[in-house]
Amino acid sequence: MVTGAESQVGKALRMLTNYKDRFDIVFKNRYTLDITDKLAVKKFFKNQSFDYCLNFAAYTSVNQAEIDKKKCFNVNVKGLANLAKAAKKNDFTLINLSSDYVFDGEKSKPYTEEDTPNPVNVYGESKFLGEQIMQQYLKKYVIIRTSWLYSKFNQNFVKTVLNLSQTKRKLKLVNDQIGTPTYANDLADFLLFLIDTIEHNPKKNYYGIYHFSNKGKASWYDFGLKILSYAGIDKKIKPIETARFNSQVKRPSYSVLSKNKIETVLAYKPRKWEEALKDFFN
Repeated sequence: MVTGAESQVGKALRMLTNYKDRFDIVFKNRYTLDITDKLAVKKFFKNQSFDYCLNFAAYTSVNQAEIDKKKCFNVNVKGLANLAKAAKKNDFTLINLSSDYVFDGEKSKPYTEEDTPNPVNVYGESKFLGEQIMQQYLKKYVIIRTSWLYSKFNQNFVKTVLNLSQTKRKLKLVNDQIGTPTYANDLADFLLFLIDTIEHNPKKNYYGIYHFSNKGKASWYDFGLKILSYAGIDKKIKPIETARFNSQVKRPSYSVLSKNKIETVLAYKPRKWEEALKDFFN
């Protein structure tokens, strides 16, 4: 089953045509299953039987989380705890999306799954706490940390840049925050591959934490340049430093995720972020 069906990855997964002959998926959004409602979650799983729960339900507004910490923690921590308890009781595998924002950005080479999280903002803190709760309750769990997610759906950086290019005379984008864009379609594909791998290798232990994004690295400025280039929009972007952006929220200045584990353990090779972005425009 999928919670957070209206999220970017939820919608991307639903659009994949290749899953229907391999998986029987029930999609739930916040109105049909509110993960923060303990009793509703308990009742739902008591009456249904699932092998896997993909949790895409999340509070993702990094800026707003600083103002509304309670709401953020309610979804990303309490909601996840409700699912983890249900997974333990009903014996299904819980797969949850986490974030590159669990790290502080002090490194200068890609973060591995073994690196110690040290979030610098409320959103990152909530995602890290959620990870700890899953590890505390479950043996059968998968945490996927991802970064800079975009798709054809909902609000995301690609859509924001395209919209601003139509309304603003000048664009300014930060050039000193480095990470990796992730196309939601690629993440959805990987999640199905992962479930297939777990299913077909019952004697192997594929549970734990994985990092998934597209390959390579970029600043928000680099990402913006490519977006306009692939969209065929001729507009200049001015690179600026984070300090001049006047943001109230601290963000990691470097959050590139190492894909070494999925490449060696799962033999899965993500494509380059530029290639995935080009595909988005096609």
